[in-house]
Amino acid sequence: MSPRGSDPGPRPSTAPLPPSLVVIPTYDERTALPGTLARLREAVPAAHVLVVDDSSPDGTGEWADAVAREDDHVHVLHRAGKEGLGPAYLAGFRWGLERGYQQLVEMDADASHRPEQLPSLLEAVRRGADLAIGSRWVPGGRVHDWPLTRLLLSRGANRYVRVLMGLGVHDATAGFRVFRAELLERIVAGRIASQGYCFQVDMTRRARDERAVICEVPIDFDERTEGASKMSPRIVREALVLVTLWGLSRRTQQLFGRLR
Repeated sequence: MSPRGSDPGPRPSTAPLPPSLVVIPTYDERTALPGTLARLREAVPAAHVLVVDDSSPDGTGEWADAVAREDDHVHVLHRAGKEGLGPAYLAGFRWGLERGYQQLVEMDADASHRPEQLPSLLEAVRRGADLAIGSRWVPGGRVHDWPLTRLLLSRGANRYVRVLMGLGVHDATAGFRVFRAELLERIVAGRIASQGYCFQVDMTRRARDERAVICEVPIDFDERTEGASKMSPRIVREALVLVTLWGLSRRTQQLFGRLR
């Protein structure tokens, strides 16, 4: 497998799945989570699931607790309050690494990411990738039911990230991805302060700095039909500021490297 390729490679093998944990952050996802979890358990029955709930007032955490009492592949991590996407994923990653999972997955609770496509990402890591990104913007990737303005914003943001930061991936903001545990252990050992959706860019940047093999696997991305989006102007501003700072830092380092 070549680094940062867009080819998902061979079809999933019949070999046993390495111990895998799907981390799903939740905040007020009581209406969306049941359908997503049911599809996920059917699509990848061997995988374990960790719901990381930020004290959802709509009872998401309590519903997940009830499921976990009946299904030993479902676990719940309760946090004190709403602290953002990045900290929720990091808490879930550390929980999973402490328990020996070899592949750790990021996935949304609202079924924007199709659970049925997760086996292709898991297979990419099994076959050599350190990070497999479910990409909307490589050949074969698609988004469904997005307005033109959102399409342009996402494509433009990813082009900005790609040019400024030189990550070499087409969908650095994607939230459907699988990490090999060895890579994730090195990444989370550092201080990660990004909160919102720029967390995905930050994790991609850190994977590149670790010289990870990154593979983009085409996926379908569906607009949520239940619950409310967590995107806000503050999250967009945070992403724009941090990506610009990271990109300028990289360019400065490159310049000084040439002058030496």
